[in-house]
Amino acid sequence: MGSLSSLLSEVRACTICADYLPLGPRPVLQLATGSRVLVVGQAPGRKVHASGIPFSDPSGDRLRDWMGITPEVFYDPRQVALLPMGFCYPGTGTAGDLPPRPECAVAWREKLLGHMKRVELTLVIGQYAQAYHLPGSGASVTAVVQGWQAHWPHVVPLPHPSPRNNIWLRKNPWFEEDLVPRLREQIAVVLAK
Repeated sequence: MGSLSSLLSEVRACTICADYLPLGPRPVLQLATGSRVLVVGQAPGRKVHASGIPFSDPSGDRLRDWMGITPEVFYDPRQVALLPMGFCYPGTGTAGDLPPRPECAVAWREKLLGHMKRVELTLVIGQYAQAYHLPGSGASVTAVVQGWQAHWPHVVPLPHPSPRNNIWLRKNPWFEEDLVPRLREQIAVVLAK
């Protein structure tokens, strides 16, 4: 296995699915060999594509609030890795952004995860991340998130923090009442090590 910096250079120069990306390739991710918390999202949105900074949008604000951490901690790759299922903005469909391009996971995911030996907590956000990191669950995002204790304390399934999920959050008050406080406590413990 080569160095992580060489691998990250390859990933950031990736053009595997360029023909399918409406704004062209711009892989957005963050990690280091010492990352303690791994955040697995779906794929960058249009704002993140423009900035090149993961979760630099309202979804990121909500996610950092759920995690109980500052942007300084969130954007420190020695503490938090941000490794979406697709690294480039996939475009918009009829009901929001399109799914992450599948080529990313096949080409890069295991290679990148192989460099991350210190991860103690993985946050798995949304259906595509849950399908990959929690194989066999086969349930809806709501059911997987409701069953969060089955994976605790090393993996925590989450809904997407997008403002599009405000209705879901209102219908599922247990999420912010029960899961979010436990998540904040666990993140504080992991990052304090």
